[in-house]
Amino acid sequence: MKAAVVALLCATGPVPVVRSQSGQTAQQRPADDPLLRWMNRIAQQQLDAREQAISEIRTVAAAERRKQWVRAKILRLMGGLPDYKGPLNPKVTGQLHNASFTIEKVIYESLPGFFVTGNVYRPNQPGRYPGILLQNGHVQEGKPESQRLAANLAMKGFVVLAFDPIGQGEREQTYSRHLERAAAGWATNDHIQSETQNLLAGQSLARYFIWDAIRSLDYLTSRPDVDASRIGATGCSGGGALTTYIGALDRRVKAVASACSTNSFRVMFARPVPKGEFHGEMGLSGFLAAGLDTADLVELAAPTPWLILATEEDYFTPDGARIVNEEARRWYQIYGAADNVALFIATGPHGMPRETRETVYNWMIRWLKDGGGDAGEQPVHLYANLELLVTRSGHVEDEPGSRKLHQLILDDFRAKYRQDTVPELLAELRRLKIPSDCSAPQVKLLEETEASGIRRQRVRFESEPGVEMEGSLYLPSSSGRKSAVLLVADSGTASVAGKIANSGRVVLEMEPRDSPWANDNRPFLGNWVANTRADHIGLNLPALRAHDILRGVDLLAARSDVGPGSIRAAARGFKGIWVLLAAAIDPRIGKVWLDRTPHSLRAALERPMNTNLFEVVIPGFVLRWDLDDLVKAMGKRPIMWTDPTNWMGRIEAAGPLFRYRYVIGDATDRVDEQDNAFIGEFLR
Repeated sequence: MKAAVVALLCATGPVPVVRSQSGQTAQQRPADDPLLRWMNRIAQQQLDAREQAISEIRTVAAAERRKQWVRAKILRLMGGLPDYKGPLNPKVTGQLHNASFTIEKVIYESLPGFFVTGNVYRPNQPGRYPGILLQNGHVQEGKPESQRLAANLAMKGFVVLAFDPIGQGEREQTYSRHLERAAAGWATNDHIQSETQNLLAGQSLARYFIWDAIRSLDYLTSRPDVDASRIGATGCSGGGALTTYIGALDRRVKAVASACSTNSFRVMFARPVPKGEFHGEMGLSGFLAAGLDTADLVELAAPTPWLILATEEDYFTPDGARIVNEEARRWYQIYGAADNVALFIATGPHGMPRETRETVYNWMIRWLKDGGGDAGEQPVHLYANLELLVTRSGHVEDEPGSRKLHQLILDDFRAKYRQDTVPELLAELRRLKIPSDCSAPQVKLLEETEASGIRRQRVRFESEPGVEMEGSLYLPSSSGRKSAVLLVADSGTASVAGKIANSGRVVLEMEPRDSPWANDNRPFLGNWVANTRADHIGLNLPALRAHDILRGVDLLAARSDVGPGSIRAAARGFKGIWVLLAAAIDPRIGKVWLDRTPHSLRAALERPMNTNLFEVVIPGFVLRWDLDDLVKAMGKRPIMWTDPTNWMGRIEAAGPLFRYRYVIGDATDRVDEQDNAFIGEFLR
């Protein structure tokens, strides 16, 4: 009955074909990247709607209502903050003393077994001083990054806590004893690894970074040498982003100075070549779709004094900072405090040059010391990273009872997990807009060649307005209706397509939507930029790619040389999950072949590192289903799953559903024999 309904809904005429004028695909330039351009149009529309909402706020009462709404939105987007009130268990493990200031080496627990390592810079003279929480950017060594700033603040009468962010310094999450470094590469990669796991579990990495900052404030304000009524926060780059969050969400902060991160998404989304993305802990999935922009975070703190710092040559451009500053000043004016917001733009590239640091000193002296003090920078004694280490080994994982972030995420997942049904799964796939309307897409012929009786047409077709994809049709010369196979393009699929076409089948080898200019080809991460941008605007790229696959099915189903009910689909690696999503919701895909595809999404939560996980993450999906549920949704339609892997690409024994290649040592026998056998089985 279901197949009959689908056949009725998807009944179409012949596929319209338009021949390209040039017959060639134009050489793409960064500004022509169609996926980024399409997402930017959506982002700008969302920002237009937000701007209209902001323009209607003219009173303190209206501003306070918006602030309550913004705070609730932010907390919901990040998955809430941890519900933990336990002790910090702080310890001082050593001191460094010189004539100008003293550094205390401290360690405390943000969550049970989740250790934070920090350096406290304090004046040598006894007394109670204003406190400064110093967030560090994406320097691998972590807390030593800003020691010149911290030391000068201590000399000017502040107690400063600089702590290692998650994934940096003594808190590397993917540290390998064999490599003697972070296996993920460096801090940003480490953060993106953790962000994908958090998204999978329906939350954000930002919740843990913000929680660390809150607990660090708890420690700072508990010290007898700190006046808890006079607390400031500052940081640069990733540290500037965390400073923005903590300044927005924690009312204990009385003065904020955020550097090289405060930018409007109007500017960031419009850039043709992405750089300086709000990744991992710096951004929130669904941020723009929720009606937010960076200025909302500044405005949430009003009328708390807020200094926005930028540099002329930064990829977080001064233009983007000006947009935030101008709106924030109008907002603060509602409170009669427009002068509490300031923008300072220094010369030079991304970072905090001396003129920026002195502007920070002046800002903190003005607001936390009643203007008393000299803002000029003084020479200070600088310590090597090894001298500033808090733990003996330089790694918190060696502390008794230490836990890594992926273990905390797994705990959160287990606390929230509930298995849902296949009908609920299908409803979720419809909510994600994976199904197509079954209409025949218009096809533009770009190029046509013929060899060995097989015509190969390079084609372009539309998945939805503004989104086009390319593919290759392999057309046997035999007459009559034929079976058809959709292959998701990958290395090696062209040869498979040729073999299948030679067996008398129509083949579409297609490429779902992607952004080549967004992919910076970092190891293990996949096209994280394109996926992150889609998440910001409330879209899910893996679901959209599953929809693209179904548009390819629409193309095949509408062809006069393809028999009804004869379409199969195949993919390799993580792309097999896109095919599985498409097949679960659309019974026109009669059989599926997945090769070297990871066999479980939940398994990605069990290790600190994964490969290409961002390419398949649907936020919160694993709280209710896994890949075996997609297989169940296919009903009695067959699936051939060969060489299933874990999330580092290693083949695993995963049960009787799966098939495995054997190893051949004789050079006269080729592994192609196994692939040919698999192809034959898939086509039967």
